[in-house]
Amino acid sequence: MLTPGEGAQQPEDVADSQQAPAQEMTPEQLLIETGPPPDTERDHLKAVVEAIVYLADEPLSSAQIAAAVGQPKDKVRELLEELVAEYNRPDRGLTVREVADGYKMSTKPEFHEELRAFVRNLKPPLKLSLAALETLAVIAYRQPITAPEVMEVRGVQGAGVLKTLLERRLITTAGRKPVLGRPILYKTTKDFLIQFGLKNLSELPTLKEFEELSRLELGDAESAAAAPVEPEEPASPEA
Repeated sequence: MLTPGEGAQQPEDVADSQQAPAQEMTPEQLLIETGPPPDTERDHLKAVVEAIVYLADEPLSSAQIAAAVGQPKDKVRELLEELVAEYNRPDRGLTVREVADGYKMSTKPEFHEELRAFVRNLKPPLKLSLAALETLAVIAYRQPITAPEVMEVRGVQGAGVLKTLLERRLITTAGRKPVLGRPILYKTTKDFLIQFGLKNLSELPTLKEFEELSRLELGDAESAAAAPVEPEEPASPEA
């Protein structure tokens, strides 16, 4: 049998233990326990940069965004790279990537088939004829190039095709060639890079890949034969 004071904790001992002050934590322990304080100013800037990329119709460079928000270019580029990494997660349907020397938000390529089926129910897909695709490929790989030079490669002049590509802003004029007659030079545009998801012209695919990409990006391969074909013209030198 235990006698009072032998082994059993007395009421006053219990009260003393309950009232004992908690040991104070060092700043280092608090940091480990709670994590670093949130950088609300940086988070706000990152959200603004994200919103700008989302709203922009064309890819914006880090310098353009930095000038718009009044922040150092390096800081904005760091935030953009964080957004690129975050949107690259498999559970995100959108992506932020570098296109045409700028940043643009778009859907991920792996969802192309599902999204194409969805969009096809909303509006007719943009199509280019085989003649237009061939002409665009020649200009892309040999730019700047004149209409007679395109004609020499394809065997037909195709003035109507050039007009279509100009109207769709896939090509533009690039001055005149310093030869007899000073024919107009043509080159691809920034819209061309955007349409095909290229960072710059060094990322141009092979000619075979280009044709496949053209059919995926600019129209439905199955209905390509039904697309209107621009009239081909007999070969003749450009004035």
